[in-house]
Amino acid sequence: MNAPEGAGPFSVSNEELALFQSLFKRRIGLNLTYEKKALLASRLGRRLSELRIASFRDYHDHITARGAESAAELEHATDLITTNETGFFREPAHFEFLGRCIASRADASAPFRVWSAASSTGEEAYSAAMVLHDALGDAPWTVLGSDVSRRVLRIARRGMYPLSRCRHIPHDYLKRYCLRGLDEYEGQLLVERGLRERVSFLPLNLIDLPDTLGPFDLIFLRNVIIYFDVPTKAHVLRAVLGHLRPGGHLLTGHAESLLGIPVPLEAVASAIYRKPLDP
Repeated sequence: MNAPEGAGPFSVSNEELALFQSLFKRRIGLNLTYEKKALLASRLGRRLSELRIASFRDYHDHITARGAESAAELEHATDLITTNETGFFREPAHFEFLGRCIASRADASAPFRVWSAASSTGEEAYSAAMVLHDALGDAPWTVLGSDVSRRVLRIARRGMYPLSRCRHIPHDYLKRYCLRGLDEYEGQLLVERGLRERVSFLPLNLIDLPDTLGPFDLIFLRNVIIYFDVPTKAHVLRAVLGHLRPGGHLLTGHAESLLGIPVPLEAVASAIYRKPLDP
């Protein structure tokens, strides 16, 4: 027998939760546990109201049906259920480490390549780009930002953010790489065009990566595998590491543990790992 459900037209039964658990696990690897039932109801309930759909089961049937309309709504549902939390220069020690990696690289003639593998609205990718341009100028370097959500990637490509989200950008970088909005853009900050043009963004699903991304010198994979179960973490890590060059570095979130996951990495510092050189 099911546990009693909360009052309200959009409460989620255990059977409905199981449908979405299976769907989002297959689609993006998300481990939607029983404790996330309230989150599911909160994030998708308003959408059911907007579409005048009576239940979560009906909504599941709608987004898993064939056709362009259902496919678009499935993408929207995925967007609603995922967490997109980021910021400029979040965990400053990681960007200091990036600067040291650039300075100590063996082949200064090769492009230094960075991948922000769960870039959300782009602040992480632009933070890395500021460090790279500061160190290398017009020498060859690239930054790729990727996310499963096309909505956040549209924000990332635009490169415009509320000033309140930019307080951790170093003052010198603010002056060099950012423009303060005027008139109707008052209270906004725009990453300057030259830097935006050197950062690319792609929609990528970490559980189904293409073969042709890398190799990268450094990969940010922060605050994303925490949402996966252990087998999915291992799958994603192995796939991501396939695009990291030997001797390159992987940066994870401080709340994310790789303990017990069999991947070829050497711990360097807190949430910083190195892929060993080929034997």
